[in-house]
Amino acid sequence: MTAMRRVLILCTGNSARSQMAEGLLRHDGGASFEVASAGTRPSFVRPEAIAATGEIGIDISGQRSKSVDEFAGQAFDYVITVCDNARESCPIFPATTKRIHWSLDDPAAVQGSEDERLAAFRRIRDQLRKNLQHFAQMHGKP
Repeated sequence: MTAMRRVLILCTGNSARSQMAEGLLRHDGGASFEVASAGTRPSFVRPEAIAATGEIGIDISGQRSKSVDEFAGQAFDYVITVCDNARESCPIFPATTKRIHWSLDDPAAVQGSEDERLAAFRRIRDQLRKNLQHFAQMHGKP
């Protein structure tokens, strides 16, 4: 049996992008990854993130918003930041931790109707899935 790669996905609020990414990588990455998400200023998991992932058969309703401080001192193979603010305020991890950054729009910042907001979450979900599938292909096997 091969060792799982440990991945921490960070954004500011740990409410949308990082939550969806956690669910996507856990689902799509299978046994290759142990994945968690956190925020530099955690809040709550947005219902639109739960809805957008639920539409593709991934249930993140049991996930909770966590502070990056909960993971202090833990070793990760990869830290993926999905917003510029988290990249700037990301804590220091050991030199062996590989950092990856994806600058993604915050779907929670979209103003408009419920349909317009959900469309923004779907767009980011799909962008995350594409990025994570490429990541998994490149880094999934030790």
